[in-house]
Formats: sequence, C-alpha cells, structure tokens
Amino acid sequence: MSGLAVADKKPDLAGVLRVMREELQRAERGVRFEKLAPLQQIRDAVAVQSARAEMQTDTQALLSILRQKAAGLSIQTRFYGVGTVQRIGSGVATLSGLPGAATEELVTFPTGVQGMVLNLDHESIDVILLGSEQGIQGGDLVTRTGRRLRVPVGRQLLGRVVNPLGQPLDDLGPAQQAELRYLERTAPRIIERAPVDTPLHTGIKIIDALVPIGRGQRELIIGDRQLGKSSLALDTILRQKGDDVSCVYVAVGQKKSSVVQVVNTLRDHGALPYTTVVVSSPDDPPALRYLAPYAGCAMAEFLMDTGQDVLVVYDDLSKHADAYRELSLLLRRPPGREAYPGDIFYLHARLLERACKLGPQLGGGSLTALPIVETQQGNIASYIATNLIAITDGQIVLDAELFNQGVKPAVNVGLSVSRVGGAAQSSVMRALAGNLRLELAQFEEVSRFARFGAEVEEATRLQILRGQRLRAALAQPPNEPLSLADEVLVLQAASGGYMDGIPLPAIPAFESQLLDYARSSQPELYAELARGSEFDDQMQDQLRALLSDYLATDAWLPAEQSYGVRSET
Repeated sequence: MSGLAVADKKPDLAGVLRVMREELQRAERGVRFEKLAPLQQIRDAVAVQSARAEMQTDTQALLSILRQKAAGLSIQTRFYGVGTVQRIGSGVATLSGLPGAATEELVTFPTGVQGMVLNLDHESIDVILLGSEQGIQGGDLVTRTGRRLRVPVGRQLLGRVVNPLGQPLDDLGPAQQAELRYLERTAPRIIERAPVDTPLHTGIKIIDALVPIGRGQRELIIGDRQLGKSSLALDTILRQKGDDVSCVYVAVGQKKSSVVQVVNTLRDHGALPYTTVVVSSPDDPPALRYLAPYAGCAMAEFLMDTGQDVLVVYDDLSKHADAYRELSLLLRRPPGREAYPGDIFYLHARLLERACKLGPQLGGGSLTALPIVETQQGNIASYIATNLIAITDGQIVLDAELFNQGVKPAVNVGLSVSRVGGAAQSSVMRALAGNLRLELAQFEEVSRFARFGAEVEEATRLQILRGQRLRAALAQPPNEPLSLADEVLVLQAASGGYMDGIPLPAIPAFESQLLDYARSSQPELYAELARGSEFDDQMQDQLRALLSDYLATDAWLPAEQSYGVRSET
C-alpha cells in the first residue's frame, strides 16, 4: 500500500536534475577529458532544464497568490451618462441623450475637448465648446463628468499670462495653483461688507482730484475707441507698485498685438510680478470670451478672501456683451434690443456685484473693478453703456473733442462722477480739489464765448488764462503715474495761482523741476505729503513757502529761453 502511494507521487524533477548536476561535477573532478565540448553541452542542458523547472514552480506559487487576492475583490458596476452629437458649428454643439445633465455641467467629447451645458430642452441640450471643434462630428458620443467648470487660483498666478481656463500662455512652464474655484459664486451679502473709505490712487492727477476711486468701488471707464481708456487702467495698475495691491487684467477680445504691448509695458515698469493677465483673443471660441471676466474675477476673489486689496480691469465689456450675444443667437435664444438676449443686464450685474470691500470679520480685503466699455460717436446712452452706468458706482467719460484738442487724458469733467466721492479721498487731496471742478466748469463755459472773438472783461480773461493753465497742469503722458506727493504739489501750484504767469509751453518743465526741487529741498514735507497726512494749516503754510521759494529760483526756466514773465502770489 505504501509502495503504491510512493509510485503515484509525482517525482520532483528539479531535485533529480540538481542531483545529476552534482554527480556530473564530481565525475569531472575525478576524470581528465581531452575533449570538453560534449561535457559542456551536457552541463548547459542540465542547467537550462533546472531553471525551467524552478520557474514553473514559482509561477504556480504566484498564480496561487493572485487567486487569493482576486477572491477578496468586490465587483462594481459604473454607469456613464452618454449623449450623441446631433449638430456642431461655430463653437456650439447640440446633443441628444444625457437626460440627467445640469446647467453649467461639463461634458467631454471624443477628442478630449470639454464643453459646458447652457441650454436644456425636452429633446436636446446645447453645449458651448471650451476648445477647438476640429475632429468632432455628428454621431460622436459625449460623456457627462458630473462637475462644473473650475479654474486655478492662487498667488502663484501673479506674474503669469493665462487663458480663461487657467492654462499658461507664456513660456514659464505649468502654472502652479493654491486651489480650484468655480467661475461664479454669490456676491457677499450687505452685512458682510464694509464702507468704501480707503483711496485707490491711480497716479492720474485729474482722476485722483476730481473722480476719486476707493478700494472696493466699481468705476466705469467709457469712451470711443482710441481715446486712451486702456491707458488709464494700465496707469492705475502701474501706480499700485509698492502699495500692496495685486492686480488682474482681463483682455476680452483684444488683438494679440495689443495684449503683447500691455504685457511688455507691465514688465518694463516692474508691474508684472503683482499682476495676472487673463487673455481671450478674437480667434478663441466665443465661450472663452464669455467666460474670461468671470475667470479673472474668481482669481481676484481668492486674493480678496485672504485679506488683500485687489484691482481687476475688464477690457472691455462691450466685446464681452458681443460674445454673449453671439452665443445666445447660436443657442436660438429670443433676441431683444439690438439683438442682445433678455438677461444681458444680469450678465454684467452678477459680475460687478462681486466687487466690494469686506468687513473685518472676513479679513478686510477689497476688490476694486474698473470695467471698460466702448461707445460709438460719444453716445453714452447706448444699451450696454447705460446698463453699466446703472450697475457701477460712477464713470470716467473720455471725450473725443478734448482728445482732438490735445487734452490727454481727455476726461470730460462735466460727465464724469464718482458716487463714493470724498469718502475715498485723502484729506490733502480733498482740500485741494474742493473748487477745482467748479473752476474747470466755469472755464469751459466762458471759453466757448471767447472762441467766437467776443470781447470779454478783464476778470473773464484772467479766468480763461487760469483755466488754460489748470488744464495744462492736469495733462499727463501715458505710463507715467505720479505719487500722491507729486500730485499735491502740482495741484497746489495750479490752483494757488503759482502758474498764472507761466507760459503754457513752459508748464511741463515747471512741473518737472518743481518735483525735483521739493524732493531735494524739503524731503520731510515731501514724505508727509506722500503719506497722506492731515492737511492742517501748518502744512499749508509750508507748502506755500516751498512754492514761493521755487518760483523765485527760476530753476524751471530753460537756459535758452527767456519768457520775461513772473507771477507773484
């Protein structure tokens, strides 16, 4: 019985071959062979057979382990929502199926391009594409993701140029991020906000004096094309250097050459490290031009939530409205006035309502919005312009007539207004700008009569001369924002009559030399003005004494010219 069991037992092939190999080695040591080739062949064959046997043994053990692991796995069934492309074109696709899809949900096409659901009908849904439609055709399957669109946000995006999806457009590698955020969210409630009382200096004399902007305000920049709207916003970004204000510049439908020029200007003036540039060019799908302002606002809101002051520029919302009109017509939504959809007001209201100053319980951060809108032939009563005027806290109106006269920036003082007003203005600027608007308005009125050659009284003539010098003092070249101290010195010299005897061609030289003289002769006073200290009687006396001393030096007068005029105040 035991012999039968031994006979039935499967022989250990690996052990037998190992014994044969050892016996062969002993025999080789005891006998000298003249020809070793046959012996070597036998040894190699035995080694190969032994290795194969050992491999078979290891494979069986491995299979056993895999069977044990597989027995512990649970079987799961996953369901995917799938739809079919019915029509596609102009950045919009119509799908059938996907009964569980929701508005603003992302779907994925076979090419990897994602789309966002905007229309839900009984028989179909309409999707806007967030990328190229090349390679997508009717009959392709589309799958749901169950997610809404989110964009990367964080301080790591400062200094970068990205598209509305947060993908980098520069050559600095992948963009880092702190987190992902939805493009749209509910604006802060009234109880969560604080009054706007901190000035946001633009570095532009006429704006800081007459149309002050506060941190957390929404100020519209409006005017015809090529009047310097973008330059005003760009100068405001340049002025924030050193003021701990981060900036987001959103270019909506701007030419790539214009965007490159803006980026180069920011880089040359050292403003790019604290600025994020969001770009949607005219050749991008209309969906990206529609989403660009919301993406820029989400990036700015993250910084505001960390307690920081942020400035965001939307350049410009006219093209944003045009992109939304294009999408709405492609989605077969009913057109209204000027073919815009009925919710065009809500499009910009929900965007600009997110600009505010948060209360101290939420960190005290602020988001200041400078939307830009383009008009046709100065018509500020157009549809989109009036919508934005109603939404924002004031507007800066640029006038084509003033621009053609050489007045730059061509700000129309009569139509420009800031509803925050002096509450967001430093005390020294508030004291100097008190009568400035009235003097400019009177100058505009009396100068119209003088154009026709009418005889005017001596007082009126002096008023015209003062207005001309005041306007010349408020002129400013682009990309040269001034500090608060520089603005105060120039405005005091203009409004105080220190420029009355200065010929108009000499006023730029007068201003430049005045600022240099103040920095060198009165550095303590200059520092007090830069800090925005209280403008008391003592400071006023010091400022008047400085201007009188400077006027007596003739330092402003070029050596090759002699105007032969003086002003005694």
